[in-house]
Amino acid sequence: MKPLGSLKDFIIKYKHGFILLYFFVYLIWFFKLEHTVTTHFNTIYTKLDDYIPFCEVFIVPYFLWFLYIAVTIIYFLFASKHDFYKYCVNIFVGMTICLIIYTVWPNGHHLRVDLRALGRSNIFTHLLSYIYSVDTATNVFPSIHVFNSIASYLAISKSEKLKKYKWIQNSALILTVLICMSTVLLKQHSVLDIFGAVALNIVMYLIVYVPDWSKVMADRRARREGLSNI
Repeated sequence: MKPLGSLKDFIIKYKHGFILLYFFVYLIWFFKLEHTVTTHFNTIYTKLDDYIPFCEVFIVPYFLWFLYIAVTIIYFLFASKHDFYKYCVNIFVGMTICLIIYTVWPNGHHLRVDLRALGRSNIFTHLLSYIYSVDTATNVFPSIHVFNSIASYLAISKSEKLKKYKWIQNSALILTVLICMSTVLLKQHSVLDIFGAVALNIVMYLIVYVPDWSKVMADRRARREGLSNI
């Protein structure tokens, strides 16, 4: 019976992790858009995109994004419920806003490189070819890849527990910059997609991290208790 009791205690202690079920909603919504927004969309493009070179090596930080987000979520899940909620609210609300934009204003680009005409073949081009095959060039503005990367760095940089580990914060910053660069160097996104993600991050930062939500909730509880005692 002890293992069952331990499992029950574990579930109760980390029940805040159930908020992660939102990922199922997100994935269903996102892949629905991937199958419906294919040809008729608003083209995202700026002349600056023409001056950005193609570099397949950046598929490495592009793929590291998946590990980056997963590790950040898992760390805050077990390390700090307060930071975990802030991080999840930030990325989930931001991702939802992105999906709403994709839904009401379908968008995409025509920037991808013809890998067959590239004149070279290596492990990086093979990995990128796979990405091109499973991920369409639509639903790009704002870039969720960029938004979540910056949101992860913000969560790490605002964490009281991680502030003493400068190497973690510096590494997170470097990885975030490399991931953002990878989106345009692989021709997965336009520069405008990065600008849109940065703008959305600023809005979400002002909502999630600027107010002292602990104090706000404490004041609300105090007011409710005061009213109940009248």
